[in-house]
Amino acid sequence: MKKRIREQDIYYFDSGEQEDTGLCAGMLRQMIGEIMCRENRKGILLFCIGTDRSTGDSLGPLIGHKLRDLQRKNGRVQVVGTLDCPVHAMNLEQAIFMVRRCYPDHVIVAVDASVGRSEHVGCITLGKGALRPGLGVCKELQAVGDIFITGIVGGCGSCDPLMLQSVRLSVVMRMADYICDSVRQALVPETHNFCRRVL
Repeated sequence: MKKRIREQDIYYFDSGEQEDTGLCAGMLRQMIGEIMCRENRKGILLFCIGTDRSTGDSLGPLIGHKLRDLQRKNGRVQVVGTLDCPVHAMNLEQAIFMVRRCYPDHVIVAVDASVGRSEHVGCITLGKGALRPGLGVCKELQAVGDIFITGIVGGCGSCDPLMLQSVRLSVVMRMADYICDSVRQALVPETHNFCRRVL
């Protein structure tokens, strides 16, 4: 398992090491638990950003699609942003407004594709704080989330959105599987025990 901690407490995981999803899940569970206990939040909302019209930017909707069943298994978990109803640059502000209005007491875990150093392509990042979608392609979009998860799909050498079109689907699918496995382990079946685990 390749993991690094930066100054901002951003954790890096190698999506090729599928057996290490338990560590990512444990960190995610702890972050969610800290926020739920400190701010008396009642649920968890997975806010998956991206579009299926671009391979590199399809990570969020793929994850939302794969995790839709969590809503049926656990009423405290909501998923926004799927292949059928994606959240992207054109409707992001409207989606954030809806989430804040309808789920004000939920911990928001924002999920999106990102760009980074070329040696980090294929890595998953996990951290506390809001996600700033669009920065990798020089777009300034509204920040969202209490916790962020990203999959690094390409290098940050250019701000060309067309770069996302050339990302291999196999890379995106590997990261989607890693993130979905981690989220499932973090949320099922222990969602109701978050505060007890942290205190």
